[in-house]
Amino acid sequence: MTKDLAAYAAENGVKYFMISFTDLFGGQRAKLVPAQAIADMQTDGAGFAGFATWLDMTPAHPDMLAVPDPDSVIQLPWKPEVAWVAANPIMEGEDVAQAPRNVLRRLIAEAAAEGMHVKTGVEAEYFLLTPDGNALSDPYDTAEKPCYDQQAVMRRYDVVREICDYMLELGWGPYQNDHEDANGQFEMNWEFDDVLVTADRHSFFKFMTKSIAEKHGFRATFMPKPIEGLTGNGAHLHISVWDAPGAASKVNVFADDSKELGLSDQGRHFLGGIMKHATGMAAITNPTVNSYKRINAPRTSSGATWAPNTVTWTSNNRTHMVRVPGPGRFELRLPDGAANPYLLQAVTLAAGLDGVRTKADPGKRYEIDMYAEGHKVKGAPRLPLNMLDALRAYESDKVLKAAMGEEFSKAFINMKMKEWNSFVSHFSRWEKDNTLDI
Repeated sequence: MTKDLAAYAAENGVKYFMISFTDLFGGQRAKLVPAQAIADMQTDGAGFAGFATWLDMTPAHPDMLAVPDPDSVIQLPWKPEVAWVAANPIMEGEDVAQAPRNVLRRLIAEAAAEGMHVKTGVEAEYFLLTPDGNALSDPYDTAEKPCYDQQAVMRRYDVVREICDYMLELGWGPYQNDHEDANGQFEMNWEFDDVLVTADRHSFFKFMTKSIAEKHGFRATFMPKPIEGLTGNGAHLHISVWDAPGAASKVNVFADDSKELGLSDQGRHFLGGIMKHATGMAAITNPTVNSYKRINAPRTSSGATWAPNTVTWTSNNRTHMVRVPGPGRFELRLPDGAANPYLLQAVTLAAGLDGVRTKADPGKRYEIDMYAEGHKVKGAPRLPLNMLDALRAYESDKVLKAAMGEEFSKAFINMKMKEWNSFVSHFSRWEKDNTLDI
């Protein structure tokens, strides 16, 4: 039964709703709607000018209406008079095909029609910086190997604890928090769920983390590589497929103890689809210029980047793009913190579905240390070196483009090419330092 948002407001003391949608670049856009007006908004949606956001539209386009999905509503734990609700953009009565949440919803429906109910968990890493973004928030966080540093995590206990308390209150099932491999970097893990639930929570987590950081006088960033020489922000994705959605799921159809690494034939084919489309996927899983400073980074101060640069898979080995840490699931280590929460899930479904449909083979499994012996791997594709290469790889992957939707793909490539052209027309300090006197 669809939740009545007006009744929800009355029962929970909500005075305002944030009707929120996510644009192509991952920007979170919202209108603040008083509870007295939410009944009409639940039916008709809140009006937006799509051109004013990062969507491939013009000022001449009609109003875009963001219709809230009441099942996604979350009361802000730090400001309970406000509730956030994810919305599905429509225009002239039709879903906006380029809108990221709509892309994901369509692919979820396709997977369900084929008996596949995908569940994922995401590991969202972030840095805590000074408000101007120019330095770590903790000047004492200087260890050469800071991962799991208990002194450093306790110096930011108030921030970490507050965010984790809210996840507990929301019923997300958070189970661990830690200081990550870079100075000033943290990670918080919560339980996996259906892909749309995970995407909504990932989106809200970024909003919540930034809000709580600001409250404490800091700045949280999910930028892939905010500090030169340090490990970047990943958004590793753990993937499994089940026999039914939500609480009705009983059987992990990726699990088969009689198969290699406990991965069923269907799981192997799904993995095969990800391997097959990885270079094209990178345009979406690693969507910014800065992304390629993470996946193609030189050795960091801690000794490892923890990011892949080659399309390979393995068992429980963190130096590869995909690892299978246990039966019935695998971890995609390619995505970074800039990945759009909805498009990250959507492109994973698109690639995996094609793999299952075509019975794709993931290829040879490697157990070597890719950081030390990666040069020994022959024939495995390299990941794109920059955003332009990634966009070209996506453009040339006709199957992946079609699976994501031609209208979406055209809009995404158009907008990201404009971003790339803006970047290459920018004159940097490096150019003057290195070529002024040539």
